[in-house]
Amino acid sequence: MLRKTFGQELQQLKDNTIELGQIVQKMLLQSVDALKNRDIEVSKQILDLDVEVNRRRFEIENQVLVLIATQQPMAYDLRLLASILEIAGELERMGDYAKGIAHINLRMGDAPLVKPLIDIPRMADKSCDMLNRALQAFLEEDEQAARSIPSEDDEVDSLYLQVYRELITYVIQDPTTIERANWLLWAAHNLERVADRVTNICERTIYVVTGVMKEINSSDDEFKTLQEED
Repeated sequence: MLRKTFGQELQQLKDNTIELGQIVQKMLLQSVDALKNRDIEVSKQILDLDVEVNRRRFEIENQVLVLIATQQPMAYDLRLLASILEIAGELERMGDYAKGIAHINLRMGDAPLVKPLIDIPRMADKSCDMLNRALQAFLEEDEQAARSIPSEDDEVDSLYLQVYRELITYVIQDPTTIERANWLLWAAHNLERVADRVTNICERTIYVVTGVMKEINSSDDEFKTLQEED
């Protein structure tokens, strides 16, 4: 394969990864909107989209492995291919989180929400905004953006804590709401994990540019404490 063609293949892989991310963002936003509006049909559509996400993820992985096997890339090219492989996996997992929220809506059946959804949609909006910018940073290999985005994870963590505390209050006041409260808590938990995986994508972008793989830690000590207690 000529070097020019190899470069085109790399760019196509990056573009395919961005397209996968766009589908996942759509799934996440629609899954929360469907939960908020108790739209069963949209939740079912999200389950179908998850199949498409899995197909695209495996397609990207296959393309990466073919290039590694046939081109024996070194240095930057190998870092890029390894990162695409990792990011595709992160995106597929985010799609699973959206699918999980869709399943929550389907399992609830006719049961009403224990409370109107306010902070959970905010979590979805923030997480997806972070994801969109992280993918753009990866596409453009913008190290500065990749370093700045993970700090915003604290905003999602704060919203999660707010949801957690509010739902606990509902359960204390009325123990019969525990199952419905738990459903919403799991939805919030999935969105919190999306923001965590955005950080992983940012780490990969930094690795592509610098050749240094280093974990980016959140500064939200209160949330870390809650996770440890879980």
